[in-house]
Amino acid sequence: MKQVTIYTDGACSGNPGPGGWACVLLYMDNRLELSGGAEQTTNNRMELFAAISGLQQLKEPCQVTLYSDSAYLVKAFNEGWLPKWQRSGWLRSGNQPVKNRDLWEELLRLSHLHTISWVWVKGHSDSTENNRCDHLARNEIARRH
Repeated sequence: MKQVTIYTDGACSGNPGPGGWACVLLYMDNRLELSGGAEQTTNNRMELFAAISGLQQLKEPCQVTLYSDSAYLVKAFNEGWLPKWQRSGWLRSGNQPVKNRDLWEELLRLSHLHTISWVWVKGHSDSTENNRCDHLARNEIARRH
């Protein structure tokens, strides 16, 4: 399996408000930067969309290390939130619907195609690639103001 590294980030001005997402894919000596956004969204949606966008670029099953500063994203996979949500009919505690179900379902589909290690990184710290994603995502917000 090819080993691919993906860095992701999402950002929002207001929550909800204009948002941006970005991802950087690294494979051997290849680098791909992607970004986009939405006029009216939330930070969490942009975080999830960044991961989806990166994983959608992979054309065959890969060994992926995906870095995100979103505890929401990383914990959902590493702490088993998704199977619990599925078993409960996509309800959280208190019978509240899981937010962003559409994006979670797409992430689940993509995660079954690859072997993924979900790694949390501290945002706005010393991760060059996470900071690059943050910069790209914020540029997308600026384009929408």
